[in-house]
Amino acid sequence: MSVKVSVAREGWPFIVIPGVLGAGLVLAGRRALALPFAAASLASLGFFRDPEREVPSVPGGVLSPADGRVLSVDAVEDRFVGPAVRVAIFLSPLDVHVNRAPVAGLVVGTVYSRGRFLAAYRSEAEDANERCSLHLQGDAARVTVVQIAGVVARRIVCRVRPGDKLTAGERFGMIRFGSRTDCVMPRGTDVRVRVGDRVTGGITVLGLLT
Repeated sequence: MSVKVSVAREGWPFIVIPGVLGAGLVLAGRRALALPFAAASLASLGFFRDPEREVPSVPGGVLSPADGRVLSVDAVEDRFVGPAVRVAIFLSPLDVHVNRAPVAGLVVGTVYSRGRFLAAYRSEAEDANERCSLHLQGDAARVTVVQIAGVVARRIVCRVRPGDKLTAGERFGMIRFGSRTDCVMPRGTDVRVRVGDRVTGGITVLGLLT
């Protein structure tokens, strides 16, 4: 039985380069020196994994944009959404780091903001850290997803542009090596998660639009 491992395209250089170097050292008889390169290649394979998922069809549902643990659920004001509720999700290096659209909709805009690289679980990170905001106009409501870099995560990838259309659960980007992803929904949304909950991108329902 064959096992297919799906990998985010941004990960291949981190997998192939140390793998080739390690193989070269093995062929040269330097097995001990090859071990760190093999370990780096395998670790990158795990980090950049991108499993296929069966996205549920939930009327009015807002899906989690990321895998991880819920850090906070707060009432906020968002420039695009207006009065809103924000669910912040912390992604450890062991989580899948591919981001998915929480709702089907039109990409109205993306806003990239330079900043610091504080630990993503710290409350200051939401305003101070480097981040990219994705604004989605869904059929029923507006939703913002914010990709936030962390201490180790120094590269935010957003693959979509204004005018693109996304389906719920569709991949749109990723953040490398530990980070945070916020989902901002209209205030009044029936939030279905609590602080400390584990969520799965494209599967877990964060809330129901009312």
